[in-house]
Amino acid sequence: MTDTLTRARVDLAADARVRADDRGHVFHSWSAQALIDPLPVAGGEGASFWDYAGNTYLDFSSQLVNLNLGHQHPDLVAAIRQQAGRLATIQPALANDVRGELARRISEVAPDGFTKVFFTNGGADANENAVRMARAVTGRRKVLAMYRSYHGNTTTAISLTGDPRRWANEPGDGSVAHFFGPYPYRSPFHSDSPEQETQRALEHLEQTIVLEGAQTIAAIIIETIVGTNGVLVPPPGYLAGVRELCDRYGIVYIADEVMVGFGRVGEWFAFQAFDVVPDLITFAKGVNSGYVPLGGVVIADRIAGHFDTVSFQGGLTYSGHPLACAAGVATFEVFERDGILERVRDLGVRVVEPRLREIARRHPSVGDVRGMGLFWAIELVRDAETREPLVPFNAAGADAAPVAAVAAACKKAGVWPFTHFNRVHVAPPLVIEEDDLVRGLDVIDAALHAADEYL
Repeated sequence: MTDTLTRARVDLAADARVRADDRGHVFHSWSAQALIDPLPVAGGEGASFWDYAGNTYLDFSSQLVNLNLGHQHPDLVAAIRQQAGRLATIQPALANDVRGELARRISEVAPDGFTKVFFTNGGADANENAVRMARAVTGRRKVLAMYRSYHGNTTTAISLTGDPRRWANEPGDGSVAHFFGPYPYRSPFHSDSPEQETQRALEHLEQTIVLEGAQTIAAIIIETIVGTNGVLVPPPGYLAGVRELCDRYGIVYIADEVMVGFGRVGEWFAFQAFDVVPDLITFAKGVNSGYVPLGGVVIADRIAGHFDTVSFQGGLTYSGHPLACAAGVATFEVFERDGILERVRDLGVRVVEPRLREIARRHPSVGDVRGMGLFWAIELVRDAETREPLVPFNAAGADAAPVAAVAAACKKAGVWPFTHFNRVHVAPPLVIEEDDLVRGLDVIDAALHAADEYL
């Protein structure tokens, strides 16, 4: 690709115009409007983007962990252009070639017995509709979800969400209950090994099922690897144990793969790394890198069959939008041609993990590093022995200053990071060049000195 440094140009007039329009008219999500100053972005290519002031940033967050194939991938852009030239849109009740092809390709990389795909506009409505399917099939209402989770911003999805974004949106869907998932570094079960964490977390989940009334529970929804709330990789046997509990109590197992699906950890779906098969698989983000909004639910045949003669009460005007699906088909072609899954596994094992382990040894502020593929978290602490977080849970303002200082140091050095509470996440585009990946990790290494100063 073209050297991104040659694409960044100083255009302060454009910067001022974009900034004025944004601040004057755009209402931003999850924000106090007068307290933010969004960066005007002029363009992007590959693993980088740039502003109007001539600054280029390595995108170590893949925007919102969705830009798996990077900025302006030529194959995805060409697919959208070609589709727009022959059929820009068509309603979902009609058959469409790229919609059908993408559904087929998704079913081919899903486990055996998953032949149908319901398309949505994104991850939140994918989770909404998966829950709706589970409720219709089981005749039950309640859904269990983890406290450390994020499932979206629509009514049921935000109720399923465990993190603090749920609080201001309550009451929402009253048929949701939360439970503790495994978190070996900060075990809510006082475990002293991953195996013990699995055992105690499953015992806790079964107690929750019994106390909530197994006969009332339609589904359990789990981010296969918890994303924004910690990059929490399930310990050995945990997901298999969830599968067994769901089978025992007649509960539908929904795997939320919105953030970790489509290559993020080196698998088409992350659960495939844990030898488990859910009943419903939700996806979005990486299916087409968000070039046009798209999400969906991959449905086990036994659940899809329920709706053969019973109408499914759900739908969206833009379900399976042709432009979005064209980019999705192109995504499959790029993954297969360029060996993306193998590349992610290699970079994760050979480059990212050893470097993060080294960083952890060098910085007293690093309490834990964990992850898979190109999806990692660096957890920051004030004290390695007590594991006191560097910033408190849900910290804001001055309380969040230590991690804000790390983020500022990264940006100053040309890396756009993903931070959340007391963590720095590593989630670059899957197409990042190895030297850029190493450079980004070097920048994070240097930036962590700002965290060390708070100890």
